[in-house]
Amino acid sequence: MTAPLRLTGDAEADRLLSEDPFALLTGMLLDQQVAMETAFAGPKKIADRMGGFGVAAIAESDLDEFVELCVRKPAIHRYGGSMARRVHALARYVMERYDGRPEAIWTEGAPDGKEVLRRLKDLPGYGDQKARIFLALLGKQRGVRPAGWREAAGAYGEEGSRRSIADVTSAETLAEVRAFKKAAKAAARSS
Repeated sequence: MTAPLRLTGDAEADRLLSEDPFALLTGMLLDQQVAMETAFAGPKKIADRMGGFGVAAIAESDLDEFVELCVRKPAIHRYGGSMARRVHALARYVMERYDGRPEAIWTEGAPDGKEVLRRLKDLPGYGDQKARIFLALLGKQRGVRPAGWREAAGAYGEEGSRRSIADVTSAETLAEVRAFKKAAKAAARSS
């Protein structure tokens, strides 16, 4: 049994992320150009507006209606419309490719870390970095540790690191991750 996630500072949002693998995939999808906890609270906002959260319900929803639901204030994301389209595309992909079972991405056929990374990178809205961070999140906090997962996750898989949402387990670790990101941005600007 894995410990409940503590990514958002909101117990209900964190419970949804802990219990629903598609909610966790969605939170990771939304994690760009907004605060991490805002991104990962997005699935709870969707659930509140849809009367529940489910990959099939999202995939089968009318795209325009789903976008409208997501941009309603407070929007699920700074770029609510485009991110709503990405969430919808992700849901459709998981329904079509994995029969609505997002956990199959990391369990079907007993894949190794490299294969899980490849599958994550194939998801709509997921690039290399997002896929590596999510793989690290699975390994560090969800007990999903296929052979070679740390190597496939790269620096995000390092034990004891504080570089991404994969390392957030409390308000303190969130602050440490923020400090790391701030220092990394400052270093990038100065070089």
